[in-house]
Formats: sequence, structure tokens, C-alpha cells
Amino acid sequence: MDNPEVILDIRGLTKEFPGVRALCEVSFQVRRGSVHALVGENGAGKSTLIKILTGVYQATSGDFLFKGKKVRVEKPLDAQRLGLSVVHQELKLVETLTIAENIFLGRPQSSKSGLVNWSAMRREAKKLIDELHIKLDVDEEVSRLSIAQKQIVEICKALSFRADLIIMDEPSATLTENELECLFDIIANLKERGITVIYISHRMDEIFKIADTVSVLRDGAHIRTLPISEVDREQLISLMVGRELGNEYPKLPAEITDVALEVRGLAREGVLQDINMHVRHGEIVGFAGLVGAGRTETARAIFAADRITSGQIFVNGKEVHFNSVRDAIRHRIAFVSEDRKQQGLVLGMSVKHNVSLVDLDNVCVKGLMNERRERELAWTMIKKLAISTPNEEKETRLLSGGNQQKVVLAKWLAVDSDIMIMDEPTRGIDVGAKAEIYKLMCQMAQQGKAVIMISSDMPELIGVCDRIYVMRDGTISGEIARENFSQEAILNIAIA
Repeated sequence: MDNPEVILDIRGLTKEFPGVRALCEVSFQVRRGSVHALVGENGAGKSTLIKILTGVYQATSGDFLFKGKKVRVEKPLDAQRLGLSVVHQELKLVETLTIAENIFLGRPQSSKSGLVNWSAMRREAKKLIDELHIKLDVDEEVSRLSIAQKQIVEICKALSFRADLIIMDEPSATLTENELECLFDIIANLKERGITVIYISHRMDEIFKIADTVSVLRDGAHIRTLPISEVDREQLISLMVGRELGNEYPKLPAEITDVALEVRGLAREGVLQDINMHVRHGEIVGFAGLVGAGRTETARAIFAADRITSGQIFVNGKEVHFNSVRDAIRHRIAFVSEDRKQQGLVLGMSVKHNVSLVDLDNVCVKGLMNERRERELAWTMIKKLAISTPNEEKETRLLSGGNQQKVVLAKWLAVDSDIMIMDEPTRGIDVGAKAEIYKLMCQMAQQGKAVIMISSDMPELIGVCDRIYVMRDGTISGEIARENFSQEAILNIAIA
């Protein structure tokens, strides 16, 4: 007999693609009115499972019950009509339309004459927003909203279908601490109203803060579902990766020597002012601050991706003048951008071609590409960074997020960069891949490289860095030595 407390009952779902089994007989239940976390490494099968539930993919075998009834979802609209909606990591809004227009996109409120009833649509949109205890003007154009406000619009869109279950896919990836608390308040509100939330995240702190239950997927299989109160952080990570991860932040000893990079009085009109910082060989220096504080802008200015108004840059004690990114690269500076898919990789190209992008001079002979050299370079970096790929010809878009990030690193390590600027290097990758990235950073420091790490994840900054600069309003507002690290110390400077 079906349990009325169970809203979603997944039974033996399997999904096979040519040569790949993405899901293997996955079975678990989700209780009505709960926050159910879904965790696993990149490639564990989370996205495939969600796409089956929402009609993007069809299962090879198995089925699922929703609200006690076996259902067949052939397209996303079927799922929405049943009351099952998704808030995607990459928001699907039309920037030039208003909040109300986005909420009812494709199905506007109509009058008896068949014309759009604009007042009714705005009224219904306002009702949905008010139910979340949020203040937003339904006539505001979406392009003017923050990321957090856009997520609220997506949640309202889901609720407009009278959703009983909302899947949130990495909703916190680009949120500030305050915006994250707002999201948690909304999730608590939904739970109080009996709406179920499946919450997907790589951030362990969030899982333990808001989830009632957690399901773990690994290599396409369901490993375990259990109450969050019955598992601790280390046990959950072990279930996800299939092994004891050990120290989540593997800080390795490195000899810190001379100053590799120094910036004095760096400014960019309207964006940055009086930036003074340095990083030494063998040192990992963190940059903390709220979104919009100027961290990425500082990195781009140093790397000559953006023009500066004034200031000086010194590499190994000598002043340098960069007129282009190529000048920075010649001085052995690397920049791993926060958006690997848009700025760090050419996704349609092979691993081999991506690895050699910055090192074309080394793989070309008399202006022509030397296939052997390029292949050897690619395989050297694949082995060095343990990139999981069957061969160097595999398209980069087909790799997991963690392996894509390794390809970005490989591209810069191939030219033996001495100064590594890494902007949100672990965003959107799983806990196992994160630990590998941290280890690589520490190994770079051991080799005498200077590493700058920009991150919104304070625990990882505290775990990996030797010093932390804190930015606010386009300037450096404080510096913290490792012996004084704490989240409270960082936040006090960031929001003071």
C-alpha cells in the first residue's frame, strides 16, 4: 500500500546511453513536506535523474510514483502540470521582460475576450511573491534584479504551476551570505506550507543546515538515503566518494621565499581604488569579500584583461607594464577565470587542443601544428593532473566539472606559469574534485609558484591559504594572517 507521507517514490530507474550507463536501478523515497538533499560527485547521476523526473530524458527501465500514482513524464510541461518543477542552476528567464511576465511566460492570464489580462497577471504574480514574504515590484524588469532575486522569480514561476515538489539545482553557487540566508528562509517557508524541496548542492555546510534527509548517488547508483541527523560531514563525504577522503583541506608545507608579485596603488576608475598587495613564491594568498567587492576585477586588472587607470605592478622585484594579456603570460602569470565554460575552455574542442591553447609556440614547428608534440603535451598533463578522460581527443564539454577545471589548470601549467591567479577554482565541482584541486594548489606552492585564490567559500580559504586579503567596495579593507583565521574575522572586515 502506498504511503501518503511519501510524495516521490523512485523505483529502479536506469538510464543507458550508447556505451554508458548513467543510472543503475536507482530507488529511494522522498517524504512530503521535507527538504531532501541529493548529493554526489560530478558524474554521479544527479542531473540524469532530475532530467528523467522532469521529462527531459526517458528512463531505459524503472519508473516512479508521484503523489501515490505511477506517472509517465514525456516532456517538462508534463512534470509542471503534475506539480513537479525545477529551479535550474542556469536561470531560464527573459531579461527584458518584467517579473510578472516571466512568471507566466507562455501562459498569460487571459480575459473572456481572449486578450491578455495584464492586471490579473500582475495580481497573481504579487500574490505568489507575497506568500514568500519577499518585497519585489512585479513590474520590475528582470535585467535589473540580483541573482538572488532572479532565483525568487524562478521559484515563483514553479509555484505558479501549483508545484508540490520543487527541485533546486545548485541554487547557492553565486549567492552572497545574506542572499543565502534569504534563500534558506524561503525554503523554510515552502516547507511550512507542505511543499517538498529536493536540494542539490556540493556545499556540505548547507546540506547540514537545511536538509531533513539526504540521498547519496555514486557512479550512477544509489548508495544510501538516511536522516541528516544520523550522519556527520566525514561520513557523508566518504559515502559520496567511496573512500575516506582524509583531510578535506590538505595543507602541505612549502618554503615561502621572495616576493613574486607586488601591486602598488592599482586603480581602475569607478571600479578599483588603491589596491596594494603582494604574494611570495611558495605562498597561497586568498582574496575574500562579498560579491561585488572587486576581487575578480582586481585579478583581471593584474592580468591586463581590463585596463587600469593608475598603479604599479612588479614581478620578481622589477616593475612591468602590461599592454595585453599576452604581456602578462610572457611574464609567466596565469589567470584561471571563475567561468571556466565561457572564459576558460573551448568546450567543443578536444582536451588536447584546450591544453595546448596557451602553449602553441611549443607545439608548432615553423608555424605549423606538430601533432606529436601536441599529443605528448596533452598526455603529460593528463597524467600529471589525473584528468579522467579515455583519450586526449575527447571533447572537453563531455568531461565532469572537476575534470574540466583540471584541463584549465593544465593549460596554464603547460607553459610553466610562476604566478597562478585562480578565481573561484572549485565552484560547481564536487567535494572529491575539490580536494584534488586543493592538493594541486599546495603542490604548486611547494614547487615555488605563487598562488592567488579568490573564493566565496570561507572554509576553503581558511583551510588552504597562508594569508587572506579582504576586499570591500573596490579596495582592500584588511589582511589576516593564518594564525588569526576565522570566518568571523573575515566577515567583520568584509561588511564593516
